[in-house]
Amino acid sequence: MSRSVAAIIGGGVIGGGWAARFLLAGWDVVVFDPDPEAERKISEVLNNAQAAVPQLIDKPLPKAGNLQFAASLEEAVSEASWIQESVPERLEMKQAVYKQIQQACRQDAMIGSSTSGFKPSELNADATRPGQIVVTHPYNPVYLLPLVELVAPPETTETQLDMAKHILSSIGMKPVHIKGEIDAHVGDRLLEAVWREALWLINDGIATTQEIDDIMTHSFGLRWAQMGLFETYRVAGGEAGMRHFISQFGPALAWPWTKLMDVPELDDALIDKIASQSDAQSGAYSIRELERIRDRNLIGFLQVLKRHNWGAGAFLNAREASLPDAPEAPIADINQPLRLYTAEVLPAWIDYNGHMTEFRYLQAFSEATDAFLGAVGMDAAYLEKGCTFFTVETHLRHLGEAKLAEILPVETQILMATEKKLHLMHQMYNAAGDVIATSEHMILHVNNKEGKSCPAGPEIWSKLEPLATAHQNLPVPDFIGRFTGQKA
Repeated sequence: MSRSVAAIIGGGVIGGGWAARFLLAGWDVVVFDPDPEAERKISEVLNNAQAAVPQLIDKPLPKAGNLQFAASLEEAVSEASWIQESVPERLEMKQAVYKQIQQACRQDAMIGSSTSGFKPSELNADATRPGQIVVTHPYNPVYLLPLVELVAPPETTETQLDMAKHILSSIGMKPVHIKGEIDAHVGDRLLEAVWREALWLINDGIATTQEIDDIMTHSFGLRWAQMGLFETYRVAGGEAGMRHFISQFGPALAWPWTKLMDVPELDDALIDKIASQSDAQSGAYSIRELERIRDRNLIGFLQVLKRHNWGAGAFLNAREASLPDAPEAPIADINQPLRLYTAEVLPAWIDYNGHMTEFRYLQAFSEATDAFLGAVGMDAAYLEKGCTFFTVETHLRHLGEAKLAEILPVETQILMATEKKLHLMHQMYNAAGDVIATSEHMILHVNNKEGKSCPAGPEIWSKLEPLATAHQNLPVPDFIGRFTGQKA
């Protein structure tokens, strides 16, 4: 079975993104760009894509296609069923490139243009086969962001349009067919309005570039990422919906809030049109449901940003660091199991069933282990010496369920301890006092510099030994030491 071939004409940022998108979807790709640095640039973009794209898909990706660099445009397009043009935004240059392409390409090939501004009728002005060339305007990075604006001239047949939609969808893009030709299509017109207003805000000394970016990344930018403009405003209208929102805020269009004052009149016909479209878009959900969906998605975004310490996530990390840590629980009685850590089931710990997610049990038990190690002297000063504890074996049992906001105290018992090895058991309780999970951990004391086990320092052992001795008198549960699936 022959593989599909895509030709990429222009290997800049966008062209490189298209090349990566097709390659990782299993297409063979031929690139033409006279820039002597094109091969290096494309390979660097491809490296980024190869690292990023598999993190989005929880199934094996198709075998990547082969990448070639052609010595001429004609060589690049000769066998391609899809040709993506991404040369600089100069109309005369694009039209000249299309002449060359159409002289050398297959008549049934589709030619997509990455143009952010030109209409398809302008691109096809000198075309030998009008309709073969359509606008396929993506967003950077092309290999991650799925949307592509598809705009076709009148000459494009339904068959060609369906083929374009099929090919774009097959490589993981979301084609949105823009029915009318308009300069800059839709997305860039929206961006241009924001851009123009931002330039005025800077020009007038109202805000800096940093302040404008912070306002976007810490507020409505996050909302727009999971609910667009109209669905966001529908929620803002409350239970009365979009029509109420327009009645409340529509008059502001006549106020001098913006430098862009040429706006359509909000007459009944336009209000009805917006409200009915909003009903079709979101009417299947109540406002409370939309709010919960919004909140769930925002939490997901913010958690990711926190992990990467970026944007609003960096702010939340700084806020979290400013809060006082939970006070360390003292060791009250060394002759009893130790209660040094209590988990609280947070919203991010809940799965689709409304229960605590499986891996959060391990997280809680890891926190309990850290609390124990801290209690016996493993602090920052000790770690600076180059020694630490490594967990080498873990066994968890899930006996009950935990739900949002539950408080789950954990008891810790030392089963065995030497200067090099530590065997711990944790039991997690619910409010009723029932054990809902247990864990067993074998832990080694390790010299990080040498990469091997070593005796714990006297500051650790002097605290650990009397605890271990006292715990030898405690009963050992019958599940200890059993492997998964072992018969009783």
